[in-house]
Amino acid sequence: SESVLEAGVEEITQFINKHCKARSLKWAHQKTEELIAAAKRNPFQSTLYHSLLVSLNMYIDLLQAYHHQLSTLEREIDQLAVQLEEYELLQTIPGVGEKIAATIISEIGEIDRFSHPKKLVAFAGLDPSVFESGRFKGTKNHITKRGSARLRRMLYTAVRCSIRDSRKKKTTDETIARNKRLRAFYDLKREEGKPYRVAIIACANKLLHWVYAMLKTKTPFQETI
Repeated sequence: SESVLEAGVEEITQFINKHCKARSLKWAHQKTEELIAAAKRNPFQSTLYHSLLVSLNMYIDLLQAYHHQLSTLEREIDQLAVQLEEYELLQTIPGVGEKIAATIISEIGEIDRFSHPKKLVAFAGLDPSVFESGRFKGTKNHITKRGSARLRRMLYTAVRCSIRDSRKKKTTDETIARNKRLRAFYDLKREEGKPYRVAIIACANKLLHWVYAMLKTKTPFQETI
């Protein structure tokens, strides 16, 4: 805290901006203000034990090493993914980027392992669980969440990216969803009275059916219905 307060806003802002090149100067200034505010609140203005600084430096070194290893793995994944035809096919779906496409392919593997799209849906854990006992049959069924949790998370992410109103025409205020087909399906489920999360799961199910058909037929995504 003592060092932070002595350095001042300008010096810390420049330091953060230099080491976080992907961020803006405004972001660096905001983080500087948060850091100075935290330093002022800290009851220990000076470090009591040198061992604390040693431990902190060790943690920083470990974090930087992990970041370096993750960057290396990401580059290797990208190099392997671009060699696959399926990688390019999945990216024709609006809302599915490089990382999502690579993850979906790695989790599914060979599409021929699944003889029907429902089996792929079950593998992702997006199929509904049915509770029955004697004459009782459940009316509120949750998804099973069995199979690949990583695939399920990527589908959720892809759906949220696809239905988001993020593109605007330069000449008008009209908002356009990345994936018009999926957004239309989402709006339909919401109009039927489905809660947000239920509608998202239904969209993930629909998206996975499209993925299955595309990988089976080796054809890109069709924007029109």
